[in-house]
Amino acid sequence: MRLLLDTHVALWGLAGDAALSDEFLDRLRHDTDIYLSPVTVWEVAIKQTAGKLTGPADLAERVRDMGFRELPVTSTHALLAGRLPMHHRDPFDRMLVAQATVEGLTLATRDPDIHQYDVDTLAV
Repeated sequence: MRLLLDTHVALWGLAGDAALSDEFLDRLRHDTDIYLSPVTVWEVAIKQTAGKLTGPADLAERVRDMGFRELPVTSTHALLAGRLPMHHRDPFDRMLVAQATVEGLTLATRDPDIHQYDVDTLAV
């Protein structure tokens, strides 16, 4: 299963947070079919600048450099994200839903609002 990480999952993975199982953390370390969107890096940078997220000044760079495959944002993703029902108002999450949908990826998340969309998810 090819995974796209939601932002909180990427942050928990970076920190080795106990919110993720040892099995999933091991998967993050070894699976080559895990994707990270630049939207996640953007979200971390914005939330840090706004004071909504703490951590080292280079947290966004650390997330970017975790070694996952980069999933570029395309106009197809943007069109779908803009046309999704407003189940979720967060534009970052809406883009991740669109990317996972278009690319046939499973979105690894704990966000209950994402489950309202017709997208494959993995509850972590």
